[in-house]
Parts: sequence; structure tokens; C-alpha cells
Amino acid sequence: MKDRKPNNIVKRGLRASALALLAGGLMSTMASAADELNALVWCDHTDPGLIKPFEDKHGVKINLKDYEGTGTALSLIEQSQPGDWDVFVVDGIDVPRVVDAGILAPLPADKLPTGDLFPELVMAENHTRDGKVYAISEKFGYNTISYNKEKVDPADMNDMSVIWSDKYKGRIAVYDYYLPVMGMVQMGLGKKTAGLNAGDLGAIKDKLFKMKSVSKLVGDVVASQTAIATGEVDILVGGGEWVTAALTEENPALDWTIPEQGGVRWSQSIGVFADSKKKDLALKFVQYILSPEGQARLATSSCYWAMPANSKAGSHLTDKQKAALRWSEQKAYLARAQLYPAPSTELDAKMQDVWTEFLQQ
Repeated sequence: MKDRKPNNIVKRGLRASALALLAGGLMSTMASAADELNALVWCDHTDPGLIKPFEDKHGVKINLKDYEGTGTALSLIEQSQPGDWDVFVVDGIDVPRVVDAGILAPLPADKLPTGDLFPELVMAENHTRDGKVYAISEKFGYNTISYNKEKVDPADMNDMSVIWSDKYKGRIAVYDYYLPVMGMVQMGLGKKTAGLNAGDLGAIKDKLFKMKSVSKLVGDVVASQTAIATGEVDILVGGGEWVTAALTEENPALDWTIPEQGGVRWSQSIGVFADSKKKDLALKFVQYILSPEGQARLATSSCYWAMPANSKAGSHLTDKQKAALRWSEQKAYLARAQLYPAPSTELDAKMQDVWTEFLQQ
């Protein structure tokens, strides 16, 4: 979740032993000097074009570790010592989880540009606990349908049911992440992602199996993005601006849309570690990332593009960049989009079982 360039992606599913070695090696080299910050981030934050302006302005060094998947981040944190980390970028839907775990420190609400965010991104129910703000949205986008408009009829992409129809059989790739794709199927069936329950899994499974029968491949970020970029497939289920936005200059035929039934909205949030010894500097970094200039750089990071949470970032984006991100269509897109399903532990296990069956078909 998201242009993610293949060689910038950290593979999911690291084993605990490997994580322990990784964390140990990382911690041994991370300096504790006052002029350094250690940040656990998504890969879009590793772009020097985003980080260097802050480093130069404050005379500091940002040590970055990128990861993919909240579970991986929690494993890294568990292998670390208190105070090792200062800044945390995490999936917006998982903020309550990390707040409950005591990982994030409260942020001074009066020093955050909450009023400049797209209203849907404030997400007070996720970011606030007992009147205190623990994180703030920094970037968002959609898991929806990416396609080659020279190879398919763009009008067909406005109906979610196209992803399990025979019309484009053998020309479809599916992003291998169960939550957004099952959320898309739920929406295609006319239901809400927030209401997804065990009783919905039978109908979702039927559509997933049909989708698998007409698909050429199911792949991770690298494989699915590469498939549509090279023309191996013409449609990517679970794609979006994060797949095509930065590729359109090289291949203007690549496009994305949100069908009439909607798309699944993802967002990422940023906060400060509760046990950071450099909270003031960490807050300045958060403020920089949320500034219009920082937001424009984050939105067009070399790892992947997506919409900035700050609505004032548009003045720092070119017309071409805003067109690729669908800047002028966000009001309608946000109105049609729904959040990732947020299943209980029991339901999540059942969903993963269905997904495993889907992969094995």
C-alpha cells in the first residue's frame, strides 16, 4: 500500500529469528547522539528528497528503517530497547492497537495542522484516546482497480463485478493482500466493509474463487505492479494511484479509478514513540512531514505516490502531479471509499483461511 518501486519494497513475513538478528544489528549501529533521530517508517519516507531538507535545516541525521506490515514493526520494536526509536509511521487502522500497547506518546494537539487535513483523514476515533492525540494522518490512497486504458474499456472499470467476470479472463492480476481485496469484494456485493462478518464469508469466497479462475496471477506488491507495468496483465485488482501515478509519464496508458461501488481507502499515520528521549526533535520531524512542503514531497516519494493528508499541499504540486493523484476528484472519491475491514482476531483468522483457499485454487 501503493509508484512503489519493486527494489524499494521490504518483503513481508520475516521470521522472528531473522527479526532478532536484524534488530540487534540495527541497534548496534544506531547512534544515540542528540543530533540523530531513529525512525521506523514505510518506504516512502526513505526518499532523500523528503528527508534531506529536514536534516539540512536542523543539522541532524535521520536513521531510517523501513518495514511492511504492522506485525513486522511490532516484532522489531519488541526486539529493541526502550528509547531506540523516536518516530513511528504506522497503518492508520492500527493506531488504536499501538496506542493500547503503550507505544505512542501523546502529541500536542495545538501544534498539529489538524484543521488543514482533509476532514475524512482526521480520524479522531483512531488517533485520539481520552482526549489526547497520539498520531495524525500523513498520507492516504485507495486499493481499487488499476488498468491499461488502451487494452480495456475504461467504462467497464466503473463496475466492481468486472473483476470476477469472464470478459477479461487471463488479463487480470490480484494484489496478494486479503484485507483490501476482500473488502473490495464485500463492496462489490453491495455491503459495507465495516459490517463484514463471518456470515459474509461464503459469498465473498464464491466471488474470490471466480476471480481466481479468470486471473492470470496473484502476486505481492512487486509482482502485481510489474505485471501491469510490463503489459503481462491489463487489470490489477487492489491497485490504485500507488501503482500507476508515477508510471504515467513513461506509460500514459496506465490509469486507475474507483468503481461506482467504491474503493477501499488506506491511510498511514505518524507519531512519536512514548519512550523516545528526543521527543522535541521528533515532534519537529512530524510537523515537517505534515507541512505543505513536506506533504508534497511525501506524496510524490520515489517509493510510491499517494495523496497527502494536508489539503494545502496542492500549492506545492505540479499540475501533472495533481492530475496523476486525482486531486480534483478527491471529494467524490472520499465519499465513495470505505476503510479497510477491521476484523476481530477470530474473524481475521477465518478471513485468512478463506484467502489461503483462494490462493490454492
